[in-house]
Order: sequence, then C-alpha cells, then structure tokens
Amino acid sequence: MSKLTRTIHQLHQLRRQQKNVQTSELDRLVVYAATHRPGDVFGQLDTGEAGLDPELARDLTGVYGKNVVEEERHEPKFKRVAAAFVSPFTLILAALAAVSVYTNVVMAAPGEADPSTAIIIGIMVLISGALRYTQESKSESAASALKNMVTTTCCVIRGGDAGREIPMEDVVPGDIVKLSAGDMIPADVRIITAKDLFVTQAALTGESEPVEKTAEPVEIEYHGRGTSIAIDDCTNIAFSGTTVQSGSATAVVLCTGKHTYLGKVARALEVKPTRTSFDVGVAAVSRVLVAFMLIMCPIVFVVNGITKGDWLDALLFSISIAVGITPQMLPVIVTTCLARGATNMSRQDVIVKNINAIQNLGAMDVLCTDKTGTLTQDKVILERHMDVHGRDDDRVLRHAYLNSFFQTGLKNLIDVAVIEKMDELAAADPAQAGMSERYTKVDEIPFDFERRLMSVVVADRSGKTQLITKGAVEEVLGICTCVEYDGQVLPLTDNLRDRVLERVRGFNDDGMRVVAVAQKTNPRPVGSFSTADESDMVLIGYLAFLDPPKESAAAAVARLAEYGVGVKVLTGDNEGVAAAVCRKVGIDPSGMLLGSEVDGLTDEELAARAEGCQLFAKLSPLQKQRVVSVLREQGGHTVGFMGDGINDAAAMRASDCGISVDTAVDIAKESADIILLKKDLMVLGRGIMEGRRTYGNTIKYIKTTASSNFGNVFSVLVASAFLPFLPMTALQLLLLGVAYTVSCTAIPWDNVDEEFLREPKTWDAKSIVSFMLWLGPTSSVFDILTYAAMFFIICPMVVGAPFAQLADPAQIALFAAVFQSGWFVESMWTQTFVLHMLRTEHVPLAGSRPAASLTVLTLAGVAVVTALPYVPGLGAALGLSPLPLPFFGLLFACMALYLLLCGAVKALYVRRYGTLL
Repeated sequence: MSKLTRTIHQLHQLRRQQKNVQTSELDRLVVYAATHRPGDVFGQLDTGEAGLDPELARDLTGVYGKNVVEEERHEPKFKRVAAAFVSPFTLILAALAAVSVYTNVVMAAPGEADPSTAIIIGIMVLISGALRYTQESKSESAASALKNMVTTTCCVIRGGDAGREIPMEDVVPGDIVKLSAGDMIPADVRIITAKDLFVTQAALTGESEPVEKTAEPVEIEYHGRGTSIAIDDCTNIAFSGTTVQSGSATAVVLCTGKHTYLGKVARALEVKPTRTSFDVGVAAVSRVLVAFMLIMCPIVFVVNGITKGDWLDALLFSISIAVGITPQMLPVIVTTCLARGATNMSRQDVIVKNINAIQNLGAMDVLCTDKTGTLTQDKVILERHMDVHGRDDDRVLRHAYLNSFFQTGLKNLIDVAVIEKMDELAAADPAQAGMSERYTKVDEIPFDFERRLMSVVVADRSGKTQLITKGAVEEVLGICTCVEYDGQVLPLTDNLRDRVLERVRGFNDDGMRVVAVAQKTNPRPVGSFSTADESDMVLIGYLAFLDPPKESAAAAVARLAEYGVGVKVLTGDNEGVAAAVCRKVGIDPSGMLLGSEVDGLTDEELAARAEGCQLFAKLSPLQKQRVVSVLREQGGHTVGFMGDGINDAAAMRASDCGISVDTAVDIAKESADIILLKKDLMVLGRGIMEGRRTYGNTIKYIKTTASSNFGNVFSVLVASAFLPFLPMTALQLLLLGVAYTVSCTAIPWDNVDEEFLREPKTWDAKSIVSFMLWLGPTSSVFDILTYAAMFFIICPMVVGAPFAQLADPAQIALFAAVFQSGWFVESMWTQTFVLHMLRTEHVPLAGSRPAASLTVLTLAGVAVVTALPYVPGLGAALGLSPLPLPFFGLLFACMALYLLLCGAVKALYVRRYGTLL
C-alpha cells in the first residue's frame, strides 16, 4: 500500500469512528482529534511535527481538491429566465394574448386592428416574470462571500523546514501550520502547542469574547441518547474562518474546503431558498384566479355562441371576459405597494433588499433573534465594584484599574470596561484622577487558561509594592488566605468562603459576570515574579459586569407581543447570562433549550418543545437553522430571523424574512432580505407595521376586484342567456377594465385601519374564494335590476318602442347601444363605490377615511366613464350612446340600495369569518 493510499484510508477510517457521538454538524475526524492527544492524531493522519512530505501534500491536493468553500453549480441563465416566465398563470395569459393577436390584429378588417389587449397582457407577463427572476437569483452572492473569506496565505511546515508561506487553497489534511496574532485559521485544525492563544470565533458561535485554545484533549459529556459535542466544547480545535486574536500556536490540519464547518454552513446557504409565505400565498391566489377563469370563460363562450349564433364574436367576448375577470393590475399593484412600502421603510431606518420580504415581515408571527446587540447594548460595562459585603467600594475599582491599565497582554472587554469606569469616576471626582501616574509597573504575571488569573506588581511613590490579582472568583479564592471583612483582615474560613460564593451566585443569577479582586502588600523584594507569588493573598472585593439590555428592549418586546409577534431568542451565548437578560426584557426563559438538547430531539419533538420555548441558548449556526426550519415547517409559523454574524446566515436563509444590520459581516448582509440601520427591535416594529400596511392595500385590490369581477361574470351569464345582443361589446368591456384598474393605482397610498395592523396577516386563497362568493353576487342583484330597467323602460323610452317591436336595424343598434352604455356606466359606479365600501370594516368615509389620492382618482374615473357616451365622435366610436336623465335617477336608486345590501352582507361576513380583509 502506497503512503498516499494509506493516508487516505486512515482519514476515511477516522471519519467512520466515534459512532456513538451525536455530531450532526462537526466532522467525525474533528471529534476524534478533539478527544485524543496530538500523538494519536498524528498517527491517524500519517504526519508528525515535521509536517507532510511535500510530494505527498501535492498528491493529497489532487485527492481532496483545493481548500476552498465549494460554490453552487448554477443553472445557465437562459434556463433560469425561462423558469421565471413559465407558470400556469403566465401561460394562460400568453395563450389569451396569442388568440387576441389573431382575432384583433391578423383577422381584423383593414384599419381596425387593435393590439391593445395583447400589449396589456404582455406587460403583465414581463413584470411578473422579472420579479420572479430577481427573487430566484438573489442567493448567488452568499456562497461567493464565504469563499472570499479564505483567500490569503498561511505558514506551513513541510518536510521539516522552518515554515513557509503558501496559498490557503493549497493546505491539505495532515499539514502542520503555524498561527500567530492576526492570522485567519486556514482550515479546521487541532492545536498541538499553544502559548496564550486566543481565537475570535464570535462569527460562528455568538460569543463576544475571544476564546482560549489549548492542546489538551477534551472530555465528552453524556446526555441520555448518546454523546454530544459542540463547537464550544472543542477548546483544542480552531475552525476555518475564525481569526487569532493574540498568542501563537502550531496545529495540524484536519478538514479542508467543503469538509470544514464553514464549508458545511456554505452548503446550507447554497441550496435554493425556501418558498416563503409570500411565495406560497401569491401562488395560491394565482391558482384561484386561473381556476376561476378556466371555469367561467368557456361557459360564457358557449352560452353566447348558442344564444347569439356568432361564434367569432362569442370568442372575442369570452377573451375580453377572461382578461377582465383577471385582476389585470395585480403585478403592478403588488409591485407598487411593495415599492412604496420600501420607500416608507427607508425613512424608518429599514432598508429593503428584497421587496417581496416586506409582506413576509408583516405576516411574521414569530421573530427569532440573537441576544447580543439586539436585546443588549453589545457592550460589557462595569455595573458594580464592591467589597465582599456587596457594598460599592471605590478602593476595589482602583485596584482593578491598576491591574487592567498596567497589564500588557490582550486587553479584553472586561479590562476596557474597568478603565472606562475609572475614567468616569475621575471625571466626577478629581481626587481620583492620575492613578496611572502615581504608580509604576514593576512586573506582571500574564493571564493563562489554566490559572484564569492575571496579576501585576505596582509600586507607589513611597516605594511600597503591591501584587494585584483579578480573575475568576473560585480561582482567586483558591490563592487567598484572608479576606477584608467588616473593615478587618480575617482568615478566609469555609464559612466566609461560602458566604462570598453565595453572594456571587446571586449576581450570576442576575446575568452578571463576576470577577474577584485580591491584593498582597510588599509581596517580596523586587525581582522576577511568577505564579508562585500568587499565594497568601487578601480578597478585597469583586466586580460585576453586564451586557445591559437596551432601554427600548422591554418596550419593543411588549409592543411586538401586542401586535401578535412572539419573540424567541436564539443565541450561542451562555445560558445563565441569556436567561437573565431575557427576564429583564419580558421574555420567559423557564422552558429554555440548550444546543446539546436540541441535537437529541427529533423534528417532531423539537417542534413541540419550540412552541412553548422562548430561549434557545448555546446554539451552533446549524442548530439555529434547524430551529427556524422546524418552526416554519412543523409549526406553520411565518418566521423572521434577525442576526449579524456568519453564525446567523444559515438561519436567515431558512426563514421567511432574514433581517440584518448595516454593521453585520458581509455574509449576513448578503443572506438578509432586510437591513436595519439601527440594531433595535423598535425599528423592526415599525417595519412590521409597514409590511402589514403594504399587505392590507394589496389584499384590498385583490379581494374587491375579484369579487366585483365575479359578480360581473355572473351578470354576463344571466344577460347572455336572455338578451338578444351582447350586454357589452368586447371593446367596452376592456375599456371598463382599464378605467377601473387605473383608478385603483392609488390603492398603494391608501390608509389602513389601525385594527388591521394589530395581527399578522398571511395570504389565504380560501378567504379570497369566500369573499368572492359572499360579496360578488350582491352586485349581480343590481346588475340584473339594471338590465330589466334598461331593457323594459330606459331603452324603449329612447328608441320609442320595445325591442320586440323593432324591425329597423338602426333602431335595433340604438337600442343595444343605449343598453350597453347603461351597463357600462352602472358597472363603473358599482365597482368603484364598492371599493370604498369594502376597503374597511368601518362605515365608509365616516369610520375610516380613504387617502385623498384614492378618493380623487376613483371619482375622476367615474366622471370620465360617465361622460364618455356624451363625447361627440368618441362615444359613437366606442359603441356608446347618450343616456336620458331618468337613467340617473335609476342609477342613484340602485347605488343606494346596492351599498345598503353590500354593507349588510359585509357585516355578516365579518361576523362569520372574524375579519373582512
């Protein structure tokens, strides 16, 4: 067996080990390496401290490929364009356009060609197809953003050389790499040796502070169903895409490219985006409208063909009906509503990348969010500096300041918070200023992971020296023999130790991180200090740190709940801190789920637990994605996810609406649909209201237009069965549709009732059908009354005789023209004024005022249509005839009765279904 074959065989064998470990996310090779010593890992990878043989490394590159995140294999652009424009809805519209071109253009008499119907349909198809293509293409940049993260060089040891820089893409499993401050981790690696190595992996885990990595194997805990290991447990593994904050190390490469954890996240982003509630809803509405058209239009065609005997006219008329009963302006109205919503949201510090997400935002009933920076200020502050009794003590702060100021290692967030607090104190009390000038540094004992302590030795101007130590409470207690208690230095008895720990636990329960401070005066003659000097010290107090909740967080959570949006916190942070923050902002952490528990649940079990759970802590990125997916697919929720790191990108992609902030990492912003200029739930709340307002205006158009058109088709069927002529010509029908839809273009600017905004709204095709069946026939009642009055009263009044007595073709044509003009005008009046009736559950005008633009445009549409029969030349060209004055008395009477009946039916509908729109 060749060395290459043996190495590959061992790598595959290694991945098949650890069968009892639940590790849906981490590669099994990583699990093995984390739980075994470096020598064992070397043996499995067929490498050593001298690194791989360069020739073997080249061969492994040929086997495992370049160390890059795999990109999605995209379909050719022409296929994606074709898929965007091919749907049942667009195919039927295209067929109607083709028939219209043939009958109205190809077969038309010279000079009478009319391509307007085909042009209108073509514009509709182009708009809807373009929107769909844009939506399908938006995910391409996410994977490439991940790929671009790993583009620099790294230092590897091969064949025993001292180390040389090679492109990261050439790294292979078994390589030995050198790491130092500022380096990006080139692959998933096992630490071999480390010196004060701190790695920033907040982008993967959500932990705000750097994490120390060591070479020691980790132990795996058991959780009932087997063994679970997560990223946070891997204290000896550094993951691709994270960076070295400080220190140095050597490490052996375990996984490269698509096998890394980052590669797995990338593959989750490369999949086709899930169909959101907006996509599903629009598709369902389109199917309803298409089905309605396919059922009604053939009936109209057959009835008119049989009763009138002119099958070509019947075909033209049925095509006009098909175009007329379809909400022709649906793509335009939806696009305009969304565009206006995006403009309004930009004024509210909300930038919309994908306009379809606006309605998903309004439909959202569950918001999943990270904790840091959303509920909290994303900043560690020193909340309390206390003696051991819990009383504020500036002396404790001064000692902590000297420790933080003079230490030369990594100044973490805690050190920064201490220094800032001292600066505040000095500004308020000049006597406290100049601490750093009154003392000089003698020596320091740097922090390390084993001790969890950091000490400095300082001397004042009189020459007195002090050893000042701060660190984890239990570790500081371990080096103390005394405690300052009630103004005295007392021996640190077990009783006093227990009292101190009990008080610290109380602060921990409040979400605070506690650091103890101890000191020793004149530790020994100045010289070289070491960890041995950290002994026989005096505990003087402790510091309590907090990433405090934002002032607006509690109010924002309460407001979201008031508007029907439940907030669930999905964080990679510590469960104790997360629970304390949640309690302060009104989120119940009692049913908390940890990442280790999530791995042990099936999707069904997780869905059941997730319903009542408001806090998920210590989650990995793919666990966040799984929780979001389960809430959507198993729970039936419309889910938004708000985050700003690589660890949030997969969950954002899985949600109905991905939300990020302008300070987020690039991959998070690429994956998001909406970007907030302020990371604040209050800002998001305003965006949700705008999303619901956008949906409200869109559904107004769809429901009122669909019900009106249903009533019109029903009226046409009745008229076609009994009238000796068409109730309206194809041209008049199309013109009426255009006039109505133009008057509807102001709907995106309409006002929406406050009550409507209080609950999430989702697209529901069934509600459109019920709305059509309830409200549509009310117009048909008065259409039929208008037919009867026109046929038996108004038309004979104008012509001078009933239709049955007419023999002169000119009189017959005038009779038909007057009838068609009457229904033409009456239809516009009923459609327009019922829009005002049905746009709100309140009494029109008095209880809910429409936008001025909608009022003006609809009244203008009614005025223009009413005036058309009286325009010389134009009226005759359209087949219209002036109407006598008694017609308007009839029209006003019908309108009054119609609006009364419509109001009564509307009230019954709301009582039956709970809502109008």
